[in-house]
Amino acid sequence: MQNFFVKTHGLGNDYIVLNQDDMSFELTRKAIVRICDVHFGIGSDGILLKVPSDKSEFGLRILNPDGSEAEKSGNGLRIFAKYLYDYGFATKKIFSIETPGGLVKAEIIEEKNGKAFRIKVDMGKAIFESKRIPVKCENEECIGETLKLVDREYEINCVSVGNPHCIILKDELNEDEIKTYGSEIENHEMFPNRINVQFAKVVSPNEVEVLIWERGAGWTLASGSSSCAVACTVVKRGLTERKLTIKMPGGDLKIEIDEDWEIRMTGDVREICSGTLGAELIQDL
Repeated sequence: MQNFFVKTHGLGNDYIVLNQDDMSFELTRKAIVRICDVHFGIGSDGILLKVPSDKSEFGLRILNPDGSEAEKSGNGLRIFAKYLYDYGFATKKIFSIETPGGLVKAEIIEEKNGKAFRIKVDMGKAIFESKRIPVKCENEECIGETLKLVDREYEINCVSVGNPHCIILKDELNEDEIKTYGSEIENHEMFPNRINVQFAKVVSPNEVEVLIWERGAGWTLASGSSSCAVACTVVKRGLTERKLTIKMPGGDLKIEIDEDWEIRMTGDVREICSGTLGAELIQDL
């Protein structure tokens, strides 16, 4: 099973899962970029690396396709939880995972043909304090503040759910707009660690439509942490109830937020393929 991989998607947001204990090579930035490349590698929105943990049952590193590292990923966590359960690492339906963005509890809600299908993840607590997100903002919280770009301005709302997010509320969503301005917002000087970007439209008290530009990955069909960040923002702004459906191009996620801003996310995950990395690919790394 050396250099064994599994590729799985959560609502079209796909990750490659690797086990650090079974790898014959070092996962450098160059290696990450190459493996995630659709032409020269497997093609992926990132790599989930199983690593040891002294704080939890399992440890996880989340690696973006540009070689950078993410603190947390909602879809990534569900994909990783499915991998742990399907391949026998987790023997119970509830278990804990350590990420750079904090400890997370995962629960297998539904199985199909003996494999995990629907998974709930406790995503931790939303943080609105500007300095902890972090965002350079004069106010304690960056809610309803102005972001100035080269040729336009946006009203932004910032929150951390273990990783940083910038949410822009819109009356109408335009895919071309977020693809045009997503990178500029992600890399704006207001955000010392860069930031994930979401354009969001409130459809009803229980439903929000979202477009996503993911830090280090770009345009993304779906994102769990982005869904959590959007849900927390619209609740914070008094626009919705605390149980929401977040609708993205890749599909829907269910989000629940309690009075203490603790977040729970539920959604489906499906394995695409599994195999071993080719010897010639590894030589090229």
